[in-house]
Amino acid sequence: MGRIKGTIIKRSGKDLVKYNKGKFNSSFDDNKKHVKQILPEVDKKFINSITGYVTRLVKREETKK
Repeated sequence: MGRIKGTIIKRSGKDLVKYNKGKFNSSFDDNKKHVKQILPEVDKKFINSITGYVTRLVKREETKK
């Protein structure tokens, strides 16, 4: 079982995917670069959490198709 993501992380991740849909893919490292560009003033732990959630959302969308 994994850690439960907080509301802020989920909301931020969903908004990032919604407004920057073409930038993200199923690679954590690529997504991390894009999140750092969009949110430059956020600490490392928060960026990793958001990136993990974004990657999970993108993978889930890919499996639906």
